Amino acid sequence: MARKLMKGNEAIGEAAIQAGCRLFFAYPITPQSEVAEYLSRRMPDAGGTFLQAESELGASNMVFGAAATGEMVFTTSSSPGISLMSEAISYIAGAQLPAVFVNIVRGGPGLGGILPAQSDYLQATKGGGHGDYRTLVFSPATVQEAVDLTMLAFRKAELYRNPVMVLGDGMIGQMMEPVEFAPPPLVTGLPSKQTWASCGAVGRPRNIVRSLFLDPERLEQNCLELKAKYDRWATDELRFETYNCDGPVKLLVTAHGSMARICKTAIDELRSEGIEVGLFRPISLYPFPAAALAELADRIGRVLCVEMSLGQMVEDVQAAVGRRLKVRFFGRTGGVVPSPDEVKRNILKQLEADA
Repeated sequence: MARKLMKGNEAIGEAAIQAGCRLFFAYPITPQSEVAEYLSRRMPDAGGTFLQAESELGASNMVFGAAATGEMVFTTSSSPGISLMSEAISYIAGAQLPAVFVNIVRGGPGLGGILPAQSDYLQATKGGGHGDYRTLVFSPATVQEAVDLTMLAFRKAELYRNPVMVLGDGMIGQMMEPVEFAPPPLVTGLPSKQTWASCGAVGRPRNIVRSLFLDPERLEQNCLELKAKYDRWATDELRFETYNCDGPVKLLVTAHGSMARICKTAIDELRSEGIEVGLFRPISLYPFPAAALAELADRIGRVLCVEMSLGQMVEDVQAAVGRRLKVRFFGRTGGVVPSPDEVKRNILKQLEADA
């Protein structure tokens, strides 16, 4: 299959088309607006519909309505926009509907700035909205991986009837890289839409899509059904990468997404100087691959978490390794992207402190 040079945002839009999605509702916000710009042209050609909503609130509730009819649907936004969508995400999870949300993160809090950040980690992984719900969260490190994980997100949303989030950042959205579009992944065991969607009831009982349960025991039952799905993720949906972790390693770096690529450059430079440093990159941020990280960290004995934030994933890293190890942290925020040299200096600083 031929490779094509594409901007990350446009590649995400095309990935949705290739996955079979034909409905996209969104509201523009930098640095992800090119998704909507691209799909405003591409979606009609593919036989689909793009509608620019009046706000992120409107877009997310359009997603809710379309998902309730069994349609494959998604939206994209950035940080403050996802905050506005959080209520609808909770409703969609409570109603057990499939939908995909892509967050191309910008700096915050508040309106913040338009440059890249990873400071929406807690919002994505701990549930930005209300109630007992979770979203499956993927973190791409390249434009190609953004394509692959977006396509996978649609299949997982269908399989679990739950919102799935792809958490990128401004660099993923704006950079250009060669990509290819393989056939979407096959997922078996998808529930029949006739059993849950509001898509016409001819010759069968009607389906009522709702997240309102006034009977507390019925609401508890729905929450327990959700938890059963989330427990399944903890065994079936763990994804991670290790880099330069074979053999003796003096320090383990943890990073995700674009930050992991920067860390790889620093690690390669250190390795050329005879200093062995490894990387653990979670790809599924929820569920977090805690057991795999703990096993690796125990062997190495030193952990440095690097983020484009003031420290959010570091909480999951520390929880994974427990009291056995102290996790040190380095991060920049506000749209400042740490350079490989900065990462390298901080790695050397940690090694010197432990010498």
